Amino acid sequence: MTVLLVIWAAVGLGAGVLFADSLNAFSLGGYPLGFWFAQQGSIVVFVLLILIYAVLLNRLDAAHHRDLEEIRRKTEAAG
Repeated sequence: MTVLLVIWAAVGLGAGVLFADSLNAFSLGGYPLGFWFAQQGSIVVFVLLILIYAVLLNRLDAAHHRDLEEIRRKTEAAG
């Protein structure tokens, strides 16, 4: 989660505000890259980070669900 938060901060604050002047030397879709990140890029990255977070948590939930089922089976067999 820390890595995702650092990426979010770097893109949202870094690319959109702090490094905007440097990024404006490049363009994307006819707009300066710093402006693009401030207006749309940070939102796109944020949505992608939410997707990555959801996928990772689904994997973690599935692993815990398997562990819980195994514990229940052992408890039922022993009891």
